[in-house]
Amino acid sequence: MSSFVLHFAMATFISSVGITFILLVKKVFKKHLSARGQYNLGFLYFALLVIPFIPSSIISSLNMRNWANIFGRDGSITTAYSSGGTATVTVHSDGWLQDFALAIDRSNPGYTPAIIGSIWIAGIIVFAIIAFICYRKLCLIRESVKPLKDDELLLLFSRCKADVGIKGNVLIGSSIIAKTPMTTGFFNPIIILPGGKMILSDVRYAILHELTHCKKRDIQVNCLMCIFQVLYWFNPLVYFAFRQMRLDRELACDASVLKMLPRGHHAEYGHALLNFVSSLSHQPAFVFATNMGGAKPQIVSRIKHITSYVKETALLRAKSICLFMLMGVLVLCKIPIVSALANGDDSRVDFRAENVMYNDFSSFFEGFDGSFVLYNVNENAYIIHNRDISVTRVSPNSTYKIFSALIALELGILEADNTEREWDGVPQPFESWNQNHNLTSAMQSSVNWYFQDFDRLVGIEQLQLFMSQLSYGNQNLSGGIADFWAESSLRISPVEQVRLLRDLYQGNTIFEARHVYTLKDALRLSENDSAVLFGKTGTGLINDAWGMNGWFVGYVETSDNTFFFATYIQGESGAGGSVAAQITLSLLGYKGIF
Repeated sequence: MSSFVLHFAMATFISSVGITFILLVKKVFKKHLSARGQYNLGFLYFALLVIPFIPSSIISSLNMRNWANIFGRDGSITTAYSSGGTATVTVHSDGWLQDFALAIDRSNPGYTPAIIGSIWIAGIIVFAIIAFICYRKLCLIRESVKPLKDDELLLLFSRCKADVGIKGNVLIGSSIIAKTPMTTGFFNPIIILPGGKMILSDVRYAILHELTHCKKRDIQVNCLMCIFQVLYWFNPLVYFAFRQMRLDRELACDASVLKMLPRGHHAEYGHALLNFVSSLSHQPAFVFATNMGGAKPQIVSRIKHITSYVKETALLRAKSICLFMLMGVLVLCKIPIVSALANGDDSRVDFRAENVMYNDFSSFFEGFDGSFVLYNVNENAYIIHNRDISVTRVSPNSTYKIFSALIALELGILEADNTEREWDGVPQPFESWNQNHNLTSAMQSSVNWYFQDFDRLVGIEQLQLFMSQLSYGNQNLSGGIADFWAESSLRISPVEQVRLLRDLYQGNTIFEARHVYTLKDALRLSENDSAVLFGKTGTGLINDAWGMNGWFVGYVETSDNTFFFATYIQGESGAGGSVAAQITLSLLGYKGIF
């Protein structure tokens, strides 16, 4: 909820700026746009308003430089499926597959987004009810419709359909409830004439007008407007923009009808419109139908347009098309920008690599959402399951302790030849924490106090410097010295975890090789005849919701190659580090690595 509310609020603000810009362009270039061109620009509102609801994975794919990463080396999408087998290994220590995680209370920061989100949803419900009431009133009119029996009117209707060029099944009838000619029906449109006598010429113009709406599918557009008005009930700019768009639609419809009529009949068409001016002096906020009449200010604008109507030239049409295309390109370019700003600069990593294969390993994940990233050193190639989550930054939890230990070693706070530290006697939540620990045992039991002592001695300023030099995720330590790494401010993606481990192993970091070797011994978990497994688990636990997410990161050394991996899973329950480790072992066994 928190992430979506922030994303939605930011995207709404930037989209509103875009809508304002379109309104300004329409006003400035009004003389260079046809009536239809003015109306068509309004369709760009929909593109802007849909941005907050576009999945980030789709938006990220708009980056053309990443298109090649979707495909395997042979240009085809690579997919792999599991046969359901699991890897059997001999574990050096029973402790490394156990979950040790404290419940972190993050409820207070979530109140505000939850309240805002609840108000937004409540508003949607209220305005949806209002829209439904408006729709029901329209349904009552439709239920009162009686088929036309006047042969003269039916013949006129057939001729008008031919004039407009409609071959579809459009019906016509009359209703004593209807006050003005209107068209309704999303799939099966029906033109409804008011009951009682009307001048035959007025009927003709009304039918031409409504048939033009049917041809341009304006009823469907009306419904789309109503949906966005409900979703953006709090934004008056949306209501204003759609009111203007409805006026532009009527002007465009009038222009289409006038184009079909001889010049001498334009005045008659205007008089027919005036005959309906008192029929519908007010329109509801949610309009599901098109109609011949309208609010008085709208009628005034339409009459002015009719009296000054000049048939559009080829040049005016060309300028309208060019301006629409230009604005369309600007809106399309805005979508990734809005997404980046709305998601925040540090929520996702821009991952690019030449040799990447995206495989589907869903069957290994036992119903959890998650990602698996594997890097093959010899081939300089990545295999990734779930592209979107692989580049999404989340809390590192206890996997951060790898670098907490390295920083302590680098600064001399921890000595490589004696890593044991005394327990201070303060009772801990897990029995295995209530004792002295060295680096290996502290890693296996994920002892918080052991690594938190290091961080306090290093200090937040020094830690921040190390995070920057390492480019560790979003490098955000604002969550506090005790637990910025535990479901707090520090976040990192699976692909970044793999890159850091690879750079660490290959000596491409700020740490001395001897300290890396000391850490390597602490991360050693298991070995067999052909390979050695190194790694660290991590479990995120928020407000006693056990197993909200789990990590297992590390690498496998074989006789002639090294494979770095990061597995991340998330779920409502059970998604701990040990489960992430089991999934990883299954995948490594499936790939023939370990």
